[in-house]
Amino acid sequence: MSPIHLSRRTVLKSVGATIALPFLDAMVPAFARTAQVRAASPTRMAFVYAPNGIIMDSWKPTDQLNQAVPLQTETFALPKELPRILKPVAAYRDQFSILSGLTHNGGRALGDGGGDHARAGASYLTGVHPKKTYGADIRAGVSVDQIAAQLVGNRTRLASLELGCEQGLFGGNCDSGYSCAYSNTISWRTPASPMPLEVSPRAAFERLFGPSNIDSDPIRRARRARYEQSVLDLVLDQARTLQTTLGTTDRRKLDEYLYSVRDVEKRIFQAEQSPNLADPDLPLPAPGVPQSFIEHASLMFDLMAVAFQADVTRIVTFMIGLELSFKVYPESGVSEAHHGLTHHRGDMEKIEKIRQINEFHLKQFAHLLDRLSTTADGDGTLLDHSMIVYGSGISDGNRHLHHDLPTLVAGRVGQITPGQHISYPPETPMTNLFLTMLDQMGASMEQVGDSTGRL
Repeated sequence: MSPIHLSRRTVLKSVGATIALPFLDAMVPAFARTAQVRAASPTRMAFVYAPNGIIMDSWKPTDQLNQAVPLQTETFALPKELPRILKPVAAYRDQFSILSGLTHNGGRALGDGGGDHARAGASYLTGVHPKKTYGADIRAGVSVDQIAAQLVGNRTRLASLELGCEQGLFGGNCDSGYSCAYSNTISWRTPASPMPLEVSPRAAFERLFGPSNIDSDPIRRARRARYEQSVLDLVLDQARTLQTTLGTTDRRKLDEYLYSVRDVEKRIFQAEQSPNLADPDLPLPAPGVPQSFIEHASLMFDLMAVAFQADVTRIVTFMIGLELSFKVYPESGVSEAHHGLTHHRGDMEKIEKIRQINEFHLKQFAHLLDRLSTTADGDGTLLDHSMIVYGSGISDGNRHLHHDLPTLVAGRVGQITPGQHISYPPETPMTNLFLTMLDQMGASMEQVGDSTGRL
């Protein structure tokens, strides 16, 4: 029994730093913990976006590839042998399901001609066909993450967090007359207000754990950087005082959490100090971003996990890459740009290289599942209390198809039952999934985009 009772909103605070705490036993009153611990564990929502489509015959569970198109929803257990692209996450097969048959009609041309990549990004979380323009009059819809942020985001320090591994612009013509804003984010606060991605691990870290009004004065910020003072060092005295009042289990939880924050902080510093090891024939990442994509993605996923653990936010979007991305992933064994390969025209060598990139992306995603599934939270783990969607707004990147989209949903929240392959009838709106997820977040809506009901 913990000696004290803490508020769920307790933080460690000092000049220049605010550290939220993970969920501790001391935050649930004595004698009421068993009944309240699940209720005290909040539900989280995250969307991880992979660009340019996926090779579907290496994604969709193989025992269902030759099945007739279902006229009604059909549910199967995931096969023992997962498709090649899903094998990197096979260790978590009992913690996720694959959904087939979901469609984004808003991603289709609908008379607007080319621009499938822009429409894929803009419609993915909104379910809305974007206005074809590359001027200031952009218009899409409000994305599901921002709907949730507007309804329940006031319960956390940050309403939402938008992360990415590739910087993009919001101006100019990026895809057949569509603004770059459409392909460079999946999060929209209003139909005309896209949310920019944070790609710098340090900037994301400071947003999560720095002061709520981060100092904008460049001289003072430079002085802080010179001192290289750890965020944790600023609140260490408070942490030590708090630990003396906690029970054994809570002390262990707090130690593990502070270690995670310190570890991410050290890795960010090391990445910023590392020499430039990139092949000079390849474009260098933006300043402040690790040269290794694996290290970059790992840091961003760790920041997501720590943000959920500390309840700094419950809503995150993460773009592994931008639509129309020409990024090269040498660590995947492929030395050619991603987007160009997707226009393979049946070339088996190019198709194989896309499979390698798709598989490489899933290997990075597996790191997030590992962190969430091994971090205790209430009566389970962070993954038990989360809804994590991994997918793309395009299925076949060569033909730019927007139906039967690759969709993986991890977690055990509410009626979500992992370990299944659920096949929905053709043209089932992806936004029906979003309505269902909003219900679990306590942010129910009558409609999102082109939704027709709940799954």
